[in-house]
Amino acid sequence: MTTYNDFVIRFANVNGSGSASANGMFAKALFRMGVPVATRNIFPSNIQGLPTWFEVRVSEQGYLGRREGVDIMVAMNAETFEEDVASLKPGGFLLYDNTKPLAGHLRRDDITEIGIPLTDLLLPVFTDIKQRGLFKNITYLGALSALLDIEFDVITGMVAKQYRGKDDLIAPNIQALEIGRGYAQEYLPCPLPIRVRRMDDPGERIMIDGNTAAALGAIYGGATVCAWYPITPSTSVAEAFEQHANRLRLDSECGRRKFAIVQAEDELSAIGIVIGAGWNGARSFTATSGPGVSLMTEFLGLAYFAEIPAVLIDVQRSGPSTGMPTRTQQGDLISSAYASHGDTKHVLLFPSTPKECFDFTADAFDLADRLQTPIILMTDLELGMNDNLSEPLEWDDGRTYDRGKVLHAEDLEKIERFGRYLDVDGDGIGYRTYPGTHPEKGAFFTRGTSRDEYAAYTESPEIYEQNMQRLLTKWKTAATLVPKAEIESSGQRAGILYYGTSALPMQEALDLLGDEGIHLDTLRVRGFPFGEEVYEFIEDHDFVFVVDQNRDAQMKTLLVTEGELDPAGLVSVRYFGGLSISADTIQAQVSDYFTAQKLPRLTEVKS
Repeated sequence: MTTYNDFVIRFANVNGSGSASANGMFAKALFRMGVPVATRNIFPSNIQGLPTWFEVRVSEQGYLGRREGVDIMVAMNAETFEEDVASLKPGGFLLYDNTKPLAGHLRRDDITEIGIPLTDLLLPVFTDIKQRGLFKNITYLGALSALLDIEFDVITGMVAKQYRGKDDLIAPNIQALEIGRGYAQEYLPCPLPIRVRRMDDPGERIMIDGNTAAALGAIYGGATVCAWYPITPSTSVAEAFEQHANRLRLDSECGRRKFAIVQAEDELSAIGIVIGAGWNGARSFTATSGPGVSLMTEFLGLAYFAEIPAVLIDVQRSGPSTGMPTRTQQGDLISSAYASHGDTKHVLLFPSTPKECFDFTADAFDLADRLQTPIILMTDLELGMNDNLSEPLEWDDGRTYDRGKVLHAEDLEKIERFGRYLDVDGDGIGYRTYPGTHPEKGAFFTRGTSRDEYAAYTESPEIYEQNMQRLLTKWKTAATLVPKAEIESSGQRAGILYYGTSALPMQEALDLLGDEGIHLDTLRVRGFPFGEEVYEFIEDHDFVFVVDQNRDAQMKTLLVTEGELDPAGLVSVRYFGGLSISADTIQAQVSDYFTAQKLPRLTEVKS
């Protein structure tokens, strides 16, 4: 039986071996054939020598989340060979270099071995040892084109495009492709029962990583200052911002840069620069990961209490401490939501796609100005560093920036006394000025100590409490401004709540559960503080599963704390191993709960 466009292929290589180019071309070739694909680059935190894996999920149904098990393993790393063979599903295919025979203990009776003498094939053609190592990857790509029935002209066209400007590399790369393809066609059963066929499913969608999309969102959102300190997996946000700003943010007449990028000495300095720039009226941001958020907490508290706009992009990774720097997780919710000592609450945004990384980053600058507070975009390595299928990034050229409650010189002339922290409108947000707006009135400096409505220092208990209560009023205003949750409801008795990259496997998980007779209403949280629709969804269901990619059920904790909810009505679904949560994991934990609680499968809706 032949299966089309429905498999997981994993490439096992050594970090620094040059395999990323060939593996990336494999995924992009399928994308150009109109086939939905999702990529996952699993790499070590050192520079060279340790194992690396590149996984491609191919799904005619459009499932883009991680799936357990591997159908095709391209095993090119002797160190992990035994592990790689073990990860294959029964009936899977193992492609390896059989220049040397496969050891007996590595053989499995329930898989098909596809041996290709890659080293021997390249030895008479490429004399340079380094070249042979690099072209080995291209050769197995050529073999896969025949084994999986991939259109060869698509791959050769990509080679020509990738090496445009380095024309001397095009011919040998195509030669290596042809060597692999020719061997497979002559000696191997081509094509395999698992194969590819052209589709038009991606349509207008693009492939882009979330970090690049967020950087573009910052540019279009009006950011002029980026201060950062390198940390995996967020570094490419700042790099992409600089790359695209050099193209989009240059003065057309003199070529002068209309932006500033500062690589600070550490994360604390980076957020300090961002806050200073925000105080002076510039739209500014930084990008970091969990350890950076930990270092930034003191300054985040200052920005919250002094009410200064700032945007922080947190590309989460596995913690605590150094943890696993190149593995993904959603473990920074609590630390980000309450970053700083004392009573502090920060606005969080949860994008699920590259397009939302773009949209939410641009929106974050409007929110930061409107609310006069830090806004934290909560993405992660899975979304940030992998190429994902996405709707095209769009921008309305007629859009104007929301700078919030800013008074100018003529406004100040009409005011007898300027009160920086006066709540004039009842929304908890005072009016601000840019420094130097007026020679006598307005704000010229700020501080993180307690003060009254006119920014005069005070330690009065009553005035301090009044100020802290006003900040809670602003928090309630924020709940009306963050992106609302997405809800799909058909009146089921149970629901499932999720956020961020847990959206990728969700549709597949729901389909698997549906096959068991379990049907759930869904809610995707997109912002914190939570809107009323979130609490109403929970109240309307007998119980709600809460999907977290962390050990301690941090989203559930936020819901219980902020909504004063009964935790018994919230059932945790968790995964925190460093990979992204899979549809299989969600389905298994939900199904096991129904079994353990002896609940009937929910084939009916509430009357």
